[in-house]
This record gives sequence, structure tokens and C-alpha cells, in this order.
Amino acid sequence: MDILVRIGQLLLSLSILIVLHEMGHFFPARWFKTRVEKFYLFFDAPPFGSLFKRKKGETEYGIGWLPLGGYVKIAGMVDESFDRDQMEAAPQPDEFRSKKAWQRLIIMIGGVTVNFLLGIVIYAFVLAYWGDTYISNSDLPYGTQMDSVLLREGFRHGDVLVKVGNSSIDRLDNGVVLAREVILNNARTAVVMRDGQQQTINLSDAFATKLASSDVQKKLLMSPRVPLTVGLVRDGYPAKAAGIQVGDQVVGLNEQTIRFFDEFQVGAAALKNQAANVKVLRGKDTLSLPMTVNSDGKVGISPDMAPYLKFQREKASIAGAIPAGWNKATGFLSDQVKSFGQMFAGKVDPNESLGGFISIGKLFPSEWDWEAFWRMTAALSIILAFMNLLPIPALDGGYVVFLIWEVITGRRVSDRVMERAVTVGFFLLLGLMVYVNGLDIWRGCFR
Repeated sequence: MDILVRIGQLLLSLSILIVLHEMGHFFPARWFKTRVEKFYLFFDAPPFGSLFKRKKGETEYGIGWLPLGGYVKIAGMVDESFDRDQMEAAPQPDEFRSKKAWQRLIIMIGGVTVNFLLGIVIYAFVLAYWGDTYISNSDLPYGTQMDSVLLREGFRHGDVLVKVGNSSIDRLDNGVVLAREVILNNARTAVVMRDGQQQTINLSDAFATKLASSDVQKKLLMSPRVPLTVGLVRDGYPAKAAGIQVGDQVVGLNEQTIRFFDEFQVGAAALKNQAANVKVLRGKDTLSLPMTVNSDGKVGISPDMAPYLKFQREKASIAGAIPAGWNKATGFLSDQVKSFGQMFAGKVDPNESLGGFISIGKLFPSEWDWEAFWRMTAALSIILAFMNLLPIPALDGGYVVFLIWEVITGRRVSDRVMERAVTVGFFLLLGLMVYVNGLDIWRGCFR
């Protein structure tokens, strides 16, 4: 069921983004009286073609079976349809190639523009409607629980991160600022509050590489450290069968005294497929509940954090929502550009940082959450704008490069050159898509 929820969110998000992106091409084309032959969500490639199609006026609207993108087919344009017959005929007034260079440029940048503006609008809406929920560093009575990646670098459970490089941190953000500063801005020191004193931790280049890996990017690097009062007992796990209940206070695992959830996690991980006695306080009673830890080193419980933490919510005003959305979108775009640069500079391993549809799908929550959905959709909209603007033939950015050349020099790139460039770009993109989705399959099967 979790997988279906994630797939549903991914398909809905991509459908919204694809349709609006293609509208960014469609409407400028119509404004300049350019004929649009097709408008498709997803690809109507063989063998199944269209799941739905309807012709209205001169345009066929449809939904294809292959959910890898979408397209508008604009008459008289060299594109991935490779319609040579049309391009060999004499240009018609309502064709793309008959329009002025600046008009063609507006048509081509329309999709990217819509995606970028959409990201800003969605972020603004989210910040005005839901705002940002956070926990101040001063409201973490037991500090934070650290992922194993951080523990190996010298962090400890109970630390509170207050600075990374030159960036000060006053609230828990699950390690987002830490990862960004280390990966993108080459920060190599972190300052934590430990037992009431500041401690400086030196960070290695290997740590930066690890943080950039797709596996680590899916993790919560930091979470609040709390006593283990059971807040959730999962079906099908040993704790459920043993009789652990919501509200139980876990105080022991075999001979080990337990206070915090991270202590229980470490103890359970060392008892994979082994018998264990979990000691709990239930009201005035102390119970010892026998169970067998599963092969993943888990028993299926999560802590109730609410009694120990003070959550705060910061909403943007109506007047401040758009500037806040702009800052969020441009900050995210800046991070994407820096990440791309780090990868090409060899500082980030693309085999670890790249991912396909499976990686994207895993970024959505396993339960339908509209706030998380719209935040993820805004991020994907910015990513889609950035990726489409790359100067690769067959992407919008490739066409833009040729059109800018034409505007500056007054010399038009021939259809033959455009066709060859689009062919090369198409196969490059196809190869990249196979590669990144192959990485997802390899990680799922062999790691």
C-alpha cells in the first residue's frame, strides 16, 4: 500500500508539472498564430499509443501510455518526432519556422518560465497556508539523535548542531543545512552543543561524498532525542505480537537499561533474529515481554515525541508569501546549480547522487500528506525548469542556444543541422534516462 501511495503522488505531481510546462509552450505558440498539432500528457509511443485522444480544432489532445514526460508537437519545428516530410515541404505561414526569432524564443522558454513561476507560487501558498513547522534548539531538552553517518564522523547522540561552516543554526532541520553546507559550500567544520559546552567537529571530504549519496539523502540525519515512550506499534512486527502497547515506557532490553530511543535501536540492531526481553513500564506495573527481533534488527515501535517537544509554526503573511516563495525557490535553484557543478568537478560521485523515478518516488511520504505533496511538487517544478534549460539539443535549453545565436548574429541554423543536433540530444537523453533508472534498479537489487 505504501508503494501505491507513493506512485499515486508521483504520477499526480508529474502530471501537473508536465501539463503546465507544455501549456507554457502551447499558449505562446497560439498567441503567435503557430499551429499546434498535438498536446500530450505522457508519450503515445508504440506499441500502445494513446490511452485517450480527442481532436479539437487543429490540435489533438491526448494521454499516452508511457509516463516519461509529455510534449506539444508544433508544426514546422524540428523535434524528436523527426517529421522529415513536413520539414521538406515549403514553409507555411502558421509554422514555427516561419515565425521571427524572438517569437520562437518566447515559445521555447515558455515551459521553463511556467515551471519556475509555478515553483514560486506553490512555495508561497505552502508558506502562507501551512507555514514552516520547527523546533527551536532551545526546545530540545535531550538534544538530537544522530544517524550512523554522523556518528562515524564524530557527532554524538545528544549533540545540538549550532553552526556549519559560516552558517549559524538556531532550529532543528533534520540535517538539511548540514548537508547543503558540506556538499555545496565545502564547509569542513561543525559546532555542536555537547554537555553544555561548544565542541568543534572537523569534517572529512569522504563525509561530504557520503552525504551526497542517494541513500543518505533519503534519511533524516538528525531527529529529536526523546525517552522511549511508545507512540506507534506496527502491525506484523515482533512488538505487536509480544503485546507492547502505545503509552508503554521502554526501560530495558535484556540486561541493558534503556532511556532513549537511539539506545534501543542500537541494542535491537545487535540482536537480529535473536530472542530478547523488553522491559516496559505500564502504569504502575513493570512487565518483561519476550520477543524475537526480526532480521532487520527491528521490533516495530516508534517513540511518542509530543510530550517532550515544543513545536512552533511560522506562517508567511499574505503580503510576504510571494517574497518568501521567491527566496525558497531561488535558494533551492541555487543549490541545484551548485550540486550540478560539484558533480562535474568530480567532488560528488554521480553513481551515488543521481537517481530516477524510483528515487524521486521515495521522496514522497508513504501516507498521503498534502503539505508534503505540494512541497515536493514545488521542488520538482524548479528541478524540471533547471533540467530543461540545460543546453542539450532536444531539451528546451538546446533550442534556446540556437535561437540566441540567431538573434545575436542574424544567421539561422539550418534545419539539417538542427535535425542532427536533436537526434544526438535525443539519444543522449534516452541514454541518461536508462542510466539513472538503472542505478535505481541496481541499488534496489544489489545493495
